[in-house]
Amino acid sequence: MKTFDEMKFHKDSEDIVRMLCEKTQNNNPLFFRVQVAYYFCLVASMMRSSVVTHDRGDIPINMYALNLGTSGSGKGYSTNIIEQEIINRFRTRFIEQTFPLLAETNLPVIANKRAVRKQSDPDLELERTVKEFDSLGTLVFSFDSGTSAAVKQLRHKLLMADGGSMNLQIDEIGSNLLGNVEVLNTFLELFDVGLIKTKLIKNSAENVRSEEIVGKTPTNMLLFGTPSKLLDGGKTEEELFSMLETGYARRCFFGWSKTINKDEMSVDDIYTAMTNKSSDLLMDKFASHLEALADIRNVRKRITMSVECAKLIIEYRLFCEKRAKAFAEHEEVKKAEISHRYFKVLKLAGAYTFIDDSPIMTEDHIYAAIKLAEESGEAFVGLFTRERSHVKLAKYIANSPSELTQADLIEDLPFYRGSSAVRDDMVKMAVAWGYKNSVIVKKSYADGIEFFKGETLIPTDLNKLIVSYSNDLSQDYVSEFAPFDKLDRLTSAEGLHWVNHHLIQGHRQEENAIPGFNLIVIDVDGSCDLKTARSVLEGYKYLMYTTKRHGDPDHGGSDRFRIILPMNYTLKLDGRDYKDFMKNIFEWLPFEVDDQVGQRARKWLSHKGQVFSNDGEFVDVLPFIPKTSKNDERKAKLSTQSSLNNLERWVLNNLSEGRNNMLLRYAMILVDAGFELDQVQSKVMDLNEKLEDKLDERELMSTVMVTVIKQISKK
Repeated sequence: MKTFDEMKFHKDSEDIVRMLCEKTQNNNPLFFRVQVAYYFCLVASMMRSSVVTHDRGDIPINMYALNLGTSGSGKGYSTNIIEQEIINRFRTRFIEQTFPLLAETNLPVIANKRAVRKQSDPDLELERTVKEFDSLGTLVFSFDSGTSAAVKQLRHKLLMADGGSMNLQIDEIGSNLLGNVEVLNTFLELFDVGLIKTKLIKNSAENVRSEEIVGKTPTNMLLFGTPSKLLDGGKTEEELFSMLETGYARRCFFGWSKTINKDEMSVDDIYTAMTNKSSDLLMDKFASHLEALADIRNVRKRITMSVECAKLIIEYRLFCEKRAKAFAEHEEVKKAEISHRYFKVLKLAGAYTFIDDSPIMTEDHIYAAIKLAEESGEAFVGLFTRERSHVKLAKYIANSPSELTQADLIEDLPFYRGSSAVRDDMVKMAVAWGYKNSVIVKKSYADGIEFFKGETLIPTDLNKLIVSYSNDLSQDYVSEFAPFDKLDRLTSAEGLHWVNHHLIQGHRQEENAIPGFNLIVIDVDGSCDLKTARSVLEGYKYLMYTTKRHGDPDHGGSDRFRIILPMNYTLKLDGRDYKDFMKNIFEWLPFEVDDQVGQRARKWLSHKGQVFSNDGEFVDVLPFIPKTSKNDERKAKLSTQSSLNNLERWVLNNLSEGRNNMLLRYAMILVDAGFELDQVQSKVMDLNEKLEDKLDERELMSTVMVTVIKQISKK
């Protein structure tokens, strides 16, 4: 078997697809490929063509398709082009000439059989048969809705004429699916060979039960529309996947064009494309070709295949079955679709053969069908990797420029329905999805009303750290993106003031701060020495620099320094949320800091002092963002740790190492902070007692404390 890249689409089909792409200015061809394949199968099945297989007899040619495209992709326009410009002559000739001839030939056959069986007058039976045939109504070439009874009635008419097929074509399937469940269930049974069980009805003078005719009638089905209406996260989507599980997955070809790829064209180019005479010639050529295929000599054409072609189908079937085994047990629908893909290929290859007016199927016909079946399979998988309702909800909230209420969500989002419990669960799932996908969803309350606001988080780029600086206290600030490895040039410059936000017109005041920052800046004024701070923040990326009063005897000679911590995401917070965010950061740190830095326009002074840097992890800001579930979880956890001091809490919450290593790190921080051996031992043993799974005292003394003694001895 050739590789998929080596296979080519059916030539005539691709010619029409290219023309449709040109007419609609949409160069995403999958929707049109499935659409054209459907109409090719429709033509072949109306003429009752079949594929003569080597193992299971004659297989009727027909096709079911679920074809989805976004609004504006040319679904309706392309359908009109095909029906009015390409198959229109075939339809006219078939309805006006071919089908009446078939009926004229077959009705006497039925009448004679009935006369023989009943021992009645053949002329009288013919009269009754013709009357019965006429009572079934005129032939419907295609229909967009119906009932099971109506389908069986039309099928009975086709059986009497021994020709034609039933063609269900539903536009805007998302809006019409639930209203056509009955007819779709009927079509599910008819797909394989066109057989269905007769419904038993009460026979009466007013309702005479027709005499059953044993036979096969091929059926075709095209469901098309927009994905958003069908995959609405509600009853329609639920019904769709129920149908796929029931059997439509293995019976359908799938098209799913999520985007419209429209080339940028001038007015003249668009006009030229829309009025291209070569397109008119192509349509006229195919219309004439299909009209010729409606000749009665092509009715019940039996398409044969060589041994090589039969083996190629088997090879493809085995290849599909092998891939099906890779799916997990719960992926039964995907297994069914790929396992039966070969059967859809067989029918489509037969249609291509019929359209080529050839009695013999070739390998090229099979490869063309496989090529489309594989594209269809990718679209089918796309249905199962679609955006779930909670994902759509999270993105909708994140992209909204303003806060949203429950009323806004219910009104704007069709899938946001149901009881308050259902909606609450969807919000929780949206929050959880957002946490893993850089989207935050914040909740707040005002006057008893619940508000939602969201944001799509942008990972911090170390080469684009947000800063503004000036040699003036409040004016002429220059907003720039600074690389981390050059940040010390800013902090060590003479007489520069800087902030961690960009400013409107360079004026430093709160209302001029542009939302967006990716650096946490912390001032430590004598509450912690440098060595301890560096030990505590050992696992994080940071830049520290000493400030003007560092070691100043007039100010107690204590360490005074500034800590700059890059964040994992750039946050856009208003003044109130920024203040709450910084308050949460202060709560998190294990040492006291200057808590007057809760304003976005707060400035810091550069100083040519000592500079220290460390390579580690970025600060994960998600647990500190106000009004989020992660922040609520963090606060709840803190409330359960009231018996711990700040440093103990830091060690337990920030060090995910084993107990030995965690206690050792804690001890080393205490050593760096200048504690004596007995103080270190007492504090380490005290923290060990607070652990749920504490170390044995002898093990603690023989491991952690031995290392502590060695470290203190070195000093």
